[in-house]
Amino acid sequence: MSKTLTFEYPDLLPESLHMSASEFEREAKLAMAVKLFEMGKLSSGQAARLLGMERVEFLYELKRFGVTPVQLEPGELERDVANAEALSRGH
Repeated sequence: MSKTLTFEYPDLLPESLHMSASEFEREAKLAMAVKLFEMGKLSSGQAARLLGMERVEFLYELKRFGVTPVQLEPGELERDVANAEALSRGH
């Protein structure tokens, strides 16, 4: 089962952005999925399925929005670096 999300926008908005209505709607849906991914609410696979695209295609789209495909929790990178340093000292 799936639901439909509908929202209103001014008739001239797509035109003012130099887009067709369908381009604007696709871009709005993509922006929503990207933001939900960035917030950690959706995985990249879930976001891609929401958009009806392949996961790799979604990951490439992230660059246009300035979002990194690698989502880390605060401090996670530092812990990974510390663990790597500890492992390298052990060998």
